[in-house]
Amino acid sequence: LNILKQLAEVYRRIRNTARFLLGNLYDFKPGDAVAYKDLPELDRWALLRMEKLLRRVTEAYDNYQFHHIYHAVHNFCAVDLSAFYLDVIKDRLYTLAADDRNRRAAQTVLYTILRNLVKMIAPVLVHTAEEIWQHMPAGYKEEESVHLVSWPGFTDEYLDPALEERWDQFMKIREEVMRALEKARADKLIGSPLEARVLLQVPPALQELLAYFQKDLATLFIVSQVEAEFTGGEQLEVKVEKALGDKCQRCWVYHEKVGENPNHPGLCPKCLGVIAQIGDRQ
Repeated sequence: LNILKQLAEVYRRIRNTARFLLGNLYDFKPGDAVAYKDLPELDRWALLRMEKLLRRVTEAYDNYQFHHIYHAVHNFCAVDLSAFYLDVIKDRLYTLAADDRNRRAAQTVLYTILRNLVKMIAPVLVHTAEEIWQHMPAGYKEEESVHLVSWPGFTDEYLDPALEERWDQFMKIREEVMRALEKARADKLIGSPLEARVLLQVPPALQELLAYFQKDLATLFIVSQVEAEFTGGEQLEVKVEKALGDKCQRCWVYHEKVGENPNHPGLCPKCLGVIAQIGDRQ
């Protein structure tokens, strides 16, 4: 019975991932795609993870190791996508202007992952793959059925060893921050991560890495503010405080300048910029 429950949970995860991808591509056409070299590094990381999955799954099919396929696809959907990438890009998908380049970049990755993922699961989740395929816009499909398309080819460009090593190191730091945020929630200091301000005491060994990611840390941790202090300590220290400022009514990020604009007192500077951008186009 437990095995059946686990399988049902895995199936639900894969299905829900596909629903999220489809739901956030409602206004995306292949012609909107952003070139790989112009994608933010987070998006290139997601494509790298997808490419490694494709190669693992292809090898597993060749060797009839179907249990490896099930584990690899589930891990990709649960860990790489649901627990990290999809969570981080929600802000871009939901709060930027529809045709903002950064939003289109995220959609480019969702589109690429969807097309590859549906083909990867087609031999084992026959009906689910076909159902996903039929819900994909006509412009996404080269054949009427997913079972008529060729197996996806490999894209060497997506494999970037330097990027992979950098992100492997960063994800270890992120795990420490996530643990600190979870403890702050358990202690009732914060309700959600966006209510948090994260203070980092960064030892010399991690200073170059965190300086590289510094401008994106709040986004990648899904918190409102991050302050990194480079110290001579032995190890990374993470402290969580209540975020400064007020909550933006549009993106829910806390910012000290919320309330300064008399016309839109509930918005942060980023959202004010987006509103102005949308207004200029109307």
